[in-house]
Amino acid sequence: MSATGWDETGPIIETSGLTRTFTVRDGARRRRLTAVDGLTVTIEPGEAVGYIGANGAGKSTTIKMLTGILVPTRGTVTTCGLRPVKDRRRLARQVGVVFGQRSQLWWDLPVRESFRILAAIHDLPAATERERTGELVEHLEMADFLATPVRQLSLGQRMRAEIAAALLHAPRLVILDEPTIGLDVLSKQRLREFLVARRRTHGTTLLLTTHDMGDVERLCDRILVIDRGRLAYDGDLAGLGRTTGAQRVLVVDLAAPAPDLTGIPAARHLGSEAHGLRQRLAFDPDRTTAAQVFAAVAARVEVRDFTVAEPDIEDVVRRLYARQASGSPQNAGDDAATMTTVTNTQR
Repeated sequence: MSATGWDETGPIIETSGLTRTFTVRDGARRRRLTAVDGLTVTIEPGEAVGYIGANGAGKSTTIKMLTGILVPTRGTVTTCGLRPVKDRRRLARQVGVVFGQRSQLWWDLPVRESFRILAAIHDLPAATERERTGELVEHLEMADFLATPVRQLSLGQRMRAEIAAALLHAPRLVILDEPTIGLDVLSKQRLREFLVARRRTHGTTLLLTTHDMGDVERLCDRILVIDRGRLAYDGDLAGLGRTTGAQRVLVVDLAAPAPDLTGIPAARHLGSEAHGLRQRLAFDPDRTTAAQVFAAVAARVEVRDFTVAEPDIEDVVRRLYARQASGSPQNAGDDAATMTTVTNTQR
């Protein structure tokens, strides 16, 4: 336990039976709605965790309990070793939060002035504020709009400024709620690269809620899926794909046109393009490997290039929900491998 009152060696987030219910009106009647139901999870320092689910699944309610905005109905929660409601002031110094559709910046002030106000709120010495602002401005490429009022920023510029504002006080935990919503491809890529580098150099713990599965695939190495308030899956992306029976796809570019590559052991031919120059084969990763499928293909034709495409995460989550609805048993993945797209070129 540090002198400032939080445990710097224990879990960043720890919940046990965390539950939140609301009373809602249904016409003339009232009924109880359970938004989060018995959530038990532990997140260690330095992890990057995607917290995903359908609209209304309970993601935002969970975040509000983690940060002390909402009081749990039942169960316990600690964030950075602190009790979020009772220790909310101290917790604010350890957590940075970015909500994609809400701003922590002052709308009519230049970005630079918002940073100075936030630094004062967090009691940062002037030298520390200048050093951190300079680092964030450089890495997020904000020099051109530091003097611009927030209301005049483009969406991509504002989101970069929001990320910087959340990181200015060097929090141990950064919670991002839909951070790339509405951004163009280039802006998304810039933010993702920055967050990956930040985690690598500063050991920042990341909790990400998003409907953009590209964010999850590129930023997270662990996935929590929440379904109607309950934890439906805790594991990695590869394990999530196996749990739902999703298939991987081997895409091969051939040196010369060839007939459809049917009859490859443990693989199913999905189709071909460009007169057979590019062909796709699906396979179950529990039955075979990409290397085995590729070897069987290469034994039949000359391959110039290939790509292994992982299952679409949105489809995987839909499959998981369907399993939950049908009562199939949960099977969390154990693999440490993340779900990525791997491209290799034969030279």
